[in-house]
Amino acid sequence: MSRDDARTIRAGRRSVRIQRPGKVLFPGGGGAKEYTKGDLADYYRAVAPYLLPHLRGRPLMLERHPDGLDGPRFMQKNTPEHYPEWIARAEVGKEGGTVTHVVCNDTATLLYLADQACLTLHRWLSRTDRAGPDHPDRLVLDLDPPGDDFAAVREAAGWLRELLDDVGLPAAPMTTGSRGVHLVVPLDGRHDVDTVREFARDLAETAAARHPDRLTTAARKQDRGDRLYLDVQRNAYAQTAVAPYTVRARPGAPVAVPLTWEQLDDPGVDARRWTIADAVDQARTDPWAKLPAWGRALGPARRRLADIRS
Repeated sequence: MSRDDARTIRAGRRSVRIQRPGKVLFPGGGGAKEYTKGDLADYYRAVAPYLLPHLRGRPLMLERHPDGLDGPRFMQKNTPEHYPEWIARAEVGKEGGTVTHVVCNDTATLLYLADQACLTLHRWLSRTDRAGPDHPDRLVLDLDPPGDDFAAVREAAGWLRELLDDVGLPAAPMTTGSRGVHLVVPLDGRHDVDTVREFARDLAETAAARHPDRLTTAARKQDRGDRLYLDVQRNAYAQTAVAPYTVRARPGAPVAVPLTWEQLDDPGVDARRWTIADAVDQARTDPWAKLPAWGRALGPARRRLADIRS
């Protein structure tokens, strides 16, 4: 067996074996740097202190690429029986039954998922260890631009921030590692998923009504024209959003990275500005330090938004 066939990484009280760490998951070329499974594992180990607080207690959908970007993609919800028993699981309801999702509570689990060529972690906006899966403690507004027009994203984020300020809710921006930005609003988890989704929809429609030539809530692409799409569908039950500091399945291994509002204003920043080469450096700056530690109640914000809409 060659040295490239396996590598063991210590994670707390456990050791995780990375099979074929030299396997290329992100091919180079076209200006993109090549990254291997070993590089992915090293990144997730380094970023774990900053990533795990955003994952603990949350069911995950795993985006796996066993043969790298050039091979097939698997979106995995149910946890395979062969996964180690020490990996946490959460059984949640679905139409006609249940699904048992992986829950990533520690570095060892994160490394095991890297060994499974799980590039991207998509998290629920609720936690199973608190109010329950039907009471989200995060609201996400997905700013999806036409093409790669990040200037439109920056503009729209400013308008949404003003509206959120008007209703008394704090929000923090995060690059998606793809094309747009997520605005993440921490909630206290008291309202059910339907109430949160309805509020997100009303918020997006209000913003679109203020800027009808620039923003839209039209789900059909042919109805959007050249307007930025305000997507609130991630707030529905069992829907997911990419986790902060997760790697995206795109050339060069870009990362979804939390930002300060000042960084978002920087014209040199776009959705793929950070990769696994430098995202840990960004994490160490604690860009969401000004975000309240406790989520806000949605009731007062709903009343304020109703007044604005009326």
